[in-house]
Amino acid sequence: MDKKFIDDSKKYLMNTYNRFPIVLRKGRGMKVWGSDGKEYLDFVGGIAVNCLGHCHPRVVIAIQKQAQRLLHVSNLYHIEPQIRLAKLLVENSCADKAFFCNSGAEAIEGAIKLARKYAKDHAPHDKYEIISAHGSFHGRTLAALSATGQEKIRKGFEPLVPGFKHVPFNDINALKESVTDHTCAVLLEPIQGEGGIRMPSEDYLRGVRRICDENRLLLILDEIQTGMGRTGKFLAYEHFNIKPDIITLAKGLGGGVAIGAVLAKEAVAAAFQHGSHASTFGGNPLACAAAEATINTLLEDGFLLDNCRRTGKYFFDKLETLKKEFPSGIIDVRGLGLMLGLELTKTGGPIVEACAKRGVLINCTSGNVLRFTPPLIVVEKEIDHLMDVLEDIFERLLQ
Repeated sequence: MDKKFIDDSKKYLMNTYNRFPIVLRKGRGMKVWGSDGKEYLDFVGGIAVNCLGHCHPRVVIAIQKQAQRLLHVSNLYHIEPQIRLAKLLVENSCADKAFFCNSGAEAIEGAIKLARKYAKDHAPHDKYEIISAHGSFHGRTLAALSATGQEKIRKGFEPLVPGFKHVPFNDINALKESVTDHTCAVLLEPIQGEGGIRMPSEDYLRGVRRICDENRLLLILDEIQTGMGRTGKFLAYEHFNIKPDIITLAKGLGGGVAIGAVLAKEAVAAAFQHGSHASTFGGNPLACAAAEATINTLLEDGFLLDNCRRTGKYFFDKLETLKKEFPSGIIDVRGLGLMLGLELTKTGGPIVEACAKRGVLINCTSGNVLRFTPPLIVVEKEIDHLMDVLEDIFERLLQ
């Protein structure tokens, strides 16, 4: 049966993903099962999407109840779950207003438009340029692609959207020197995800905030991967003692259901008026009900954030032990909370494949960085099992 599904996948779907020969059919908590019945421990989590684990009961029940009540209405009308979700996000962030869309790329597009519109409304001259970082990833739509600081992702889609500059991540002087009269905003991930779990230095983001303030620039933080408790706090900017002007969210926001959001301070959000921006499906009742249940579960008693911090440290320390055991094969361990990376001296693809054969799903980014973004419910026993599998595989493939 798997072969038939895989053959049909190759026949009918565009070849945009290098898929593993696995057909996943069911998930609960930290586990997923293939159509052949094989069980996998999931340390990918839909790439930081399934923050509560697969099919969390509260999210499933919220979706079921909302599906029986109302699936979709236009944003020409007020939508109860959307209003409640906006209130939740505003009350748990530094933002004042929310706009909802369907994905991370759409959230980035909305943030870009909002920053440019704000600049048009307030700047005495033409301000439209946005500075982002080398190694960044902001999405696959054309403007998000143009903001992304990875040549391999932009290649083949030229000409790109003008008005974007890229500077080295973690280099405050390079950023400062790139600001011109045309600059309107700086767009950064607090921690680079697709770029290989690249951490900012201790004072980097505070320095970026200072440069933005001195030059009247907006600071946009792409929290699509770092948000929703992934780093041990609800939003990652909380670790760095700064407040952005615009925040983008997606991935874990819906607990597995597609939804994105742009959050902004009141003065910035005011640049969007009737007709400035829109999304037919953005903030639809079903997705908002799922997101509302996800956030309430995440924040209700603090357990999941505490677990993320505690197990994240345990996980990090275990990876450090592996690094000491395989010093010639492991370059670095980095990350925060349950967003962790293990940089190798070799390509990580064969290790990811070997793990899958052993019933453990992990991910590789930037060619040689194993990325771990499990659900926030992961426990030490599951991390120990992953470590045993990795140790065995490393003895064969990293020596």
